[in-house]
Amino acid sequence: MTEPYLTRLTTRLLDGVERLPADVRERTAAYVLRQQLPDGGWPGREGGSDVYYTGFALRSLAVLQALDPVVCTNAAGFLRTRMGGSGSVIDLFSLVVCGYLVPLGGGPDVLGEAPPDWRERVAAVLETHRSPDGGYGKTPAAPHGSTYTSFLVVLCQQLLGVPAPEPARLAAFVRGRRRDDGGYVEIGAMKRSGTNPTAAGVGVLQVLDALTDDARAAVADFLAALPAAFEGGLRANDRIPAADLLSTFTGGWTLDQLGRADKLDWPGVRDFALACEAAAGGFRGGLWDDRTDVEYTFYGLGTLALAALHTD
Repeated sequence: MTEPYLTRLTTRLLDGVERLPADVRERTAAYVLRQQLPDGGWPGREGGSDVYYTGFALRSLAVLQALDPVVCTNAAGFLRTRMGGSGSVIDLFSLVVCGYLVPLGGGPDVLGEAPPDWRERVAAVLETHRSPDGGYGKTPAAPHGSTYTSFLVVLCQQLLGVPAPEPARLAAFVRGRRRDDGGYVEIGAMKRSGTNPTAAGVGVLQVLDALTDDARAAVADFLAALPAAFEGGLRANDRIPAADLLSTFTGGWTLDQLGRADKLDWPGVRDFALACEAAAGGFRGGLWDDRTDVEYTFYGLGTLALAALHTD
């Protein structure tokens, strides 16, 4: 796969977001902009700027074409405080994503200001998370890999321009997380697959150009069985009764990329996402949730974008 995964995702969402009604785009952009804190970052539900949530905010503004120099300059100030080159894989991935988005909106090149060996140091930190089974764990020297963490590592390696070490070993790890139901699991001991580990597993194999036709068909059938009755969105797994926006977005995106988007009722998916939107803007996690945040807002916006691409 020659085009970076996140570039392909962003381009696809840009196309879909442009098809959304203007009031939805404006309301969502206004919501995200209101959440930016004085230090330039964005908070989660616990308060205080967090590079993870800042990444989702900037990604939402990017596909809404609402990044501007003031917002991005302020965001750069926050990012500079997080440039130590260490941290969790999630934080490092979020930092690199933010570092690429801020200059696109007219802000300074924070990554360019870093020491010349910063990318190599980050890549080395990521490699400390390599586990004996060939995947990447949530913590350094973890005994077992995480499907989701492995996905974030390969995305980060793409952004850094660093080739994935031992790609065949990593692909074998992900294939080992496939189950008889057609999906993938996060933890090796699990027997039944989940929507989000499946999206992560497919993503890794796509980046490594190691996804077989058999796996594509099995994943499509697995995801097609996960829409929640009477809601329209997708569930995290087949044992949970309620849908959520994260699973709806990742499952919908995976089917889109497998060329099997016809497996979903996209008007129903769209209506579920709209039902999760707050009147003042922003999205909550599902119909069961009573709060919005910038992470779920990205998932809601992305879901509506995909639905717009697949709904006449």
